[in-house]
Amino acid sequence: MPVTQEQATWFADAFQKLVANVDKAIMGKDHVIRLVLTALVSDGHVLLEDYPGTGKTVLAKALANTLDGTTSRIQFTPDLLPSDVTGVQIFDQGKGRFEFHKGPIFASIVLADEINRASPKTQSALLEVMEEGVVTIDGEGHSVGAPFLVIATQNPVEQAGTYKLPEAQLDRFLIKTTLGYPDSKIAVSLLMDSGTRARASLVSPIIKPESIVAMSALASEVFVDESVMNYLNDIVEATRAHRDVILGVSMRGAMALARAIKTWALTQGRTYATPDDVRDLAVNVLAHRIILDPESEFAGVKAEDVVSRILVDIEPPAYRAA
Repeated sequence: MPVTQEQATWFADAFQKLVANVDKAIMGKDHVIRLVLTALVSDGHVLLEDYPGTGKTVLAKALANTLDGTTSRIQFTPDLLPSDVTGVQIFDQGKGRFEFHKGPIFASIVLADEINRASPKTQSALLEVMEEGVVTIDGEGHSVGAPFLVIATQNPVEQAGTYKLPEAQLDRFLIKTTLGYPDSKIAVSLLMDSGTRARASLVSPIIKPESIVAMSALASEVFVDESVMNYLNDIVEATRAHRDVILGVSMRGAMALARAIKTWALTQGRTYATPDDVRDLAVNVLAHRIILDPESEFAGVKAEDVVSRILVDIEPPAYRAA
C-alpha cells in the first residue's frame, strides 16, 4: 500500500523527536544520529569507527536509552567466546534436559564495544544473527525479535591486539560512520558541563519497540522510481569496475542502500525516494564494503574517495514527485 503524505509527515516528526532526544547526550552531531536511526528503522546495523574519546559508546547508550526496550553491552576481548555472545545450552538436572540460556545478543539494541578485539571465531558468531535475526544452537533457531540493532565500535589507531573485521562481517553493517571531534562552540558547552560524566543517562525512553517496527514497515512501502534504482545500480557497478578497487560492492550492499534510501526519504517527509537520497547515503552505506587495490591504498586512496568520485562521474536522473 502506497505511503500517504499524512503518514510521511508523522514519520518525519517522530524521527526528528528521536534525533532531538539522542542529541541530549551527543550534541552537535545530528547527521550522525540520523544515520544511526536510519539503520535502526531500515533493519540494519552500524559500525562506528573513530578515535578514543569522541563519544562512540555514549551515542550507542543514548540510542539504547531512547528505545523503551531491552539493551545490552558486550565488551569484546581476545578471550571472549562465541557462547559468551549468543548463549549456551545448559543441562537442567531437575528437568533432565538441556535448556538454552540466552546470551547478551538477545536485546533490541546491542552495543558491541571494540568489536575488533575479539577473535575471528567470536566475530563470526555475529554473522547469522546480524543477517537473519536468528541464533542457531544445536540445530534449533532462536529469534532475537524486532527491532534489533547492533552498534559496533572500533578504534582505527590502536591496532595492537586487534583482529581486522573480515569482508563478510563488514558487509553485514548497513552504515559505517564516524563522529569526529565537536566544533569549538559545542566543545566549550561540553566543557562547561563537564560535571555530567554519564551523559547518556540524560536520555529517557520516548518510543516503544512496536513503534519502531511500524516505522520500518512504513519505510518499506516508500515509492522508488525505476530510474532511481538504475542510478543506484550504476553506482554499485562502477565500484566493481574502478581501477583502484579489487572487490566492489556486493548485491547485499546494493539492497542495503535501496532499503536505506526509502527510510531517508521518509525522514524528509516525502513519500518517494530521489537521486539525492542515494547521494546522501552512498558513501556511508557503500564505502566500507569496497576492497582497495593494495598499491592504491598505499598511495593514499580511500574507499570513501572512490565512492565520492563515482558520484561526481555518474549523472543522476531527473526526477519528479510520485
